[in-house]
Amino acid sequence: MTEPNSQPAAVAPLLGASDIRRLAEEIGVRPTKTLGQNFVIDGNTIRRIVSTAGIGPDETVLEVGPGLGSLTLGLLDAASAVVAVEVDPVLAAKLPETVSAWRPRTEGNFHLVVSDAMKVTELPVQPTALVANLPYNVAVPVVLHLLQHFPSLQHGLVMVQDEVADRLAASPGSKVYGVPSVKAAWYGRMRKAGVIGMNVFWPAPKIHSGLVSFTRHDPPATHATREQVFAVIDAAFAQRRKTMRAALAGWAGSAAEAERFLVTAGVDPTARGEVLDISAYVRIAEARHPVEA
Repeated sequence: MTEPNSQPAAVAPLLGASDIRRLAEEIGVRPTKTLGQNFVIDGNTIRRIVSTAGIGPDETVLEVGPGLGSLTLGLLDAASAVVAVEVDPVLAAKLPETVSAWRPRTEGNFHLVVSDAMKVTELPVQPTALVANLPYNVAVPVVLHLLQHFPSLQHGLVMVQDEVADRLAASPGSKVYGVPSVKAAWYGRMRKAGVIGMNVFWPAPKIHSGLVSFTRHDPPATHATREQVFAVIDAAFAQRRKTMRAALAGWAGSAAEAERFLVTAGVDPTARGEVLDISAYVRIAEARHPVEA
């Protein structure tokens, strides 16, 4: 079993590069691109993530993809409890042992769920914050899924591919504003909170990572359902260079019907999807799905 490195008493030890590689060797794990595994090997980066996330001592944190536990230990230092969702059963089996060895008085505060995060709809505890180093290929759907199914999540910080971070935090009119930007705005305010270099990971990715901070707010007040609003968003960006009149023709049944809904919603039919905020998409959905008398 790996033992913690010697550290000053005032500083809780975190996993370093040699610790991560040793833990991986003990269980015969090599990071795979299929699962998007890039393990953080730098303690200062972990401290930066936890600090930027603003975790309070009474909070329960949801961590997705804890891997070998480097971020998990930092979260246990800051929060009341951590619930970790890990899809890899080999990594998951090692996590409780690592927590016991490195944070021996926090075992009761650590909850492990072995599952695909996209399939999780219930947890043993209700999380108030999400902090995660997310695999690049599933980052956006995971964030949206968790915000949908866990309304107790009030804020958080996720580390994703840098360009994905830009998309999540983009404002209307930006070149990278798109489906992730609008759907995320349904749930809360997203903002770019920093950039992480490549050399703090093992293996080192070929691109930088970005930190996205979010604060939850209530969805827009509307009689339209989330599904109805999201259907408009998907249609608008399916061919983003088209005007809204043309882009929504299939969704509405015809270009003429699309124009009618847009005019009713107070949206210029010649506008493009990337200039509209979430409230405009809500009004369009309401125009097609009016309240029945």
